[in-house]
Amino acid sequence: MRIDTNETEDELAMNLAPMIDVVFLLLIFFMVATTFVQREKEMAVELPVAESGDEAPVDMDEIVINLLSDGSIKVNGELLDQEQLDSLLVRAARSNPETPVTIRGDKDVVLQQAVSVMDSCRVAGLIDIGMMTLDG
Repeated sequence: MRIDTNETEDELAMNLAPMIDVVFLLLIFFMVATTFVQREKEMAVELPVAESGDEAPVDMDEIVINLLSDGSIKVNGELLDQEQLDSLLVRAARSNPETPVTIRGDKDVVLQQAVSVMDSCRVAGLIDIGMMTLDG
């Protein structure tokens, strides 16, 4: 009996498809996870510039109030009037009086509007109030 020694043996190759799948899943995970950490940023707000100040730590329970240049108030992407803002702040103060509030006011906002929002925070019982500015 004759044995053929020229048989083609199957080449061993590493299958890269599972490794590529894992890399893509990790990439998607990190892209999604980083979007949850970002603070609310209203694109229509041009922040004023300040020379001094400290960077505030990110707090997930923080209320970010955006004061737009046209005088409107936005919280969580929702337009609110002064009464709606007052009730939101009262509810937040009832759940946790130490809830931080950050006011992001456009540089063209009338000072009275910012003072009114700060006053609403104090009346509701919230005392940790900050203003967001750009480093200058």
